[in-house]
Amino acid sequence: MGNDIERIEPRFSDPPERPADADGLIGDTAAAGALDPAHPAAPVVVPDTDRPAILPKPPLRERVAKAAADALAVSRNTTVLQFHQSALALKSSATGWMSQHERALSMAAMVGGFAFDNYAFRRIDLPNTQAVFVGYLVLASLAMVIQHHLAARAATGKPWPKWRTLLPMATQFALGGLWSAFLVFYSRSAVPGASWPFLLLLTAILVGNEVFKRYHSRLVFTAILFFFALFSYTIVTLPILTHTIGIITFFFSGMIALTLFWVFCRLLRRMGLEQWQGARYKIIGGVALVFLALNAFYLSGILPPLPLAMADGGIYHSVAKQGDEYQAVGEEQSWLTRFGATPVLHVTAGESLYFYSAVFAPIRLSTRVIHRWQHYDTQRKAWRTVSKLGFTINGGRDGGYRGYSITHHVVPGDWRADVELPDGHIIGRVRFRVEAVPQPAATQTKTLS
Repeated sequence: MGNDIERIEPRFSDPPERPADADGLIGDTAAAGALDPAHPAAPVVVPDTDRPAILPKPPLRERVAKAAADALAVSRNTTVLQFHQSALALKSSATGWMSQHERALSMAAMVGGFAFDNYAFRRIDLPNTQAVFVGYLVLASLAMVIQHHLAARAATGKPWPKWRTLLPMATQFALGGLWSAFLVFYSRSAVPGASWPFLLLLTAILVGNEVFKRYHSRLVFTAILFFFALFSYTIVTLPILTHTIGIITFFFSGMIALTLFWVFCRLLRRMGLEQWQGARYKIIGGVALVFLALNAFYLSGILPPLPLAMADGGIYHSVAKQGDEYQAVGEEQSWLTRFGATPVLHVTAGESLYFYSAVFAPIRLSTRVIHRWQHYDTQRKAWRTVSKLGFTINGGRDGGYRGYSITHHVVPGDWRADVELPDGHIIGRVRFRVEAVPQPAATQTKTLS
């Protein structure tokens, strides 16, 4: 045999039956019962088969050792060819399972991206937050470029790889993560009464990321969504890098987004010229609409003024700074105010009210903000500005830059106090109602963050 190696493979078969003797007995029972007639055998005791024998359970260490020995024996009797065949079968079954459950996996990917964002994102100016944003953008762009390249190869007759189903899932995960992150941060900085169109758009895109899953394999749809995400990211990030905020910063963020998207389109063109030429005009048209829409949102005050956000705000009977803390005297409100109900303040004649706010801003970003007090005129059916006070805030504090203003012109009715930028973009808003009373209301003191 020379170099032949004996191959030992496990065999599994039933034990052979024992031959019966002349009396029809089998094995050891026959040997015990078929003795010489002159010497009768002792009576045979038949065990009670209805009651199984209780054997002592071996120690845990022995059971683990036996299981390990059995596994080792099986592995020694498994050939390399069998192992390779098993690996191929596992890969094929996994790919098939992923293709069969692609919709459920895509939904899980979207939910996972949203849950990860809520865990990872605490401040928008932290390096780990920016790293997640960049990672999502890189993943989405790479997945789209690779899928475009594979589509170009398929157009020449080359087969699609089996793992191509991972590309739409990767694109959806990245875009879903971006939309959920934008929704988290923009909702912190938005006033629903002023920014609801943009927040509604973000919510619709986040939900539609799953509803329109079938379109994620189409270049036009994903490219337009990618530009929307890219522009939204530059709007958020450029003020952090330049330590400025305003219309000029917004203009340059749009130019940077267009430049980066132009580089992305050049890469798509290089990977598949024919497919790019068939989709370029639709992509250009969609990108132009997104660019104009975001500019219109900003100029009309609908777009929230990220990265600024109101971390805390409230109306009190008095506010005073004591050391590094702010002490406020206010009324105990109903628990419904936590879910949007309007708080009510009871004011005597000639009493003043205090508006406290804490505005978050990134490190080294300094800007001017305005406290605007407004009372609703029931005769004119419009909000009337009663007073306003401006001051400068400096970024970097986790709880936001704190400040307060006072109004002495308090009359009963509906009120709102806004924190806004000089260009009119609203950072935060507190609504409340004033009722006149003859005696001072019961109050309590609290420490503000």
